[in-house]
Amino acid sequence: MNRTEALAMVRESISRAVPGADVDALGPADPFRDVLEMDSLDFLGFVEILGERSGLRIDDEDTPRLTTLSGSADFLLSRG
Repeated sequence: MNRTEALAMVRESISRAVPGADVDALGPADPFRDVLEMDSLDFLGFVEILGERSGLRIDDEDTPRLTTLSGSADFLLSRG
């Protein structure tokens, strides 16, 4: 997986967790939970979807790395 694919996977996972979210408007360092007003259940859904799509196990201690598009992509690339 390259960075472009990782970013696409993150965007698609957010879109599935929060239907109607304008993920194209997000910058790489924007805290998407704040920008998209995701509550904890939305974020948990995102983490679960991202884990399923990537085939990676995502633990609670990993979630602080999953707050921006860039951080989430970096996480996938470091584990993939």
